[in-house]
Amino acid sequence: MENSEFAIIILNLIIVLVAYLSVYPKLAGSSFNKISFYDIFASGLALGIVGLQFWGTGHEFNLLITKVNWFWYTLIIYGAIEIPVMIWYFKKNKVAV
Repeated sequence: MENSEFAIIILNLIIVLVAYLSVYPKLAGSSFNKISFYDIFASGLALGIVGLQFWGTGHEFNLLITKVNWFWYTLIIYGAIEIPVMIWYFKKNKVAV
């Protein structure tokens, strides 16, 4: 794993943890619509930060079975990190989908 791949994983982990442990409980509570709305900004923040670094560089990231660009790597890794945390948050706060 390259340093840039590891940095994206850490960035996504930090954004997801801050969102679900601090921001969402205060601003969204158990409202699915509010969580979804704020999550657009959280994932957009991750994409924006990574995009500033890698947009137009042609850098490829290893995604186990294939190589992808920065956008898809960030989005897929973000989803992989977010889904278990989201399930935990939804169960803990009884969020109705």
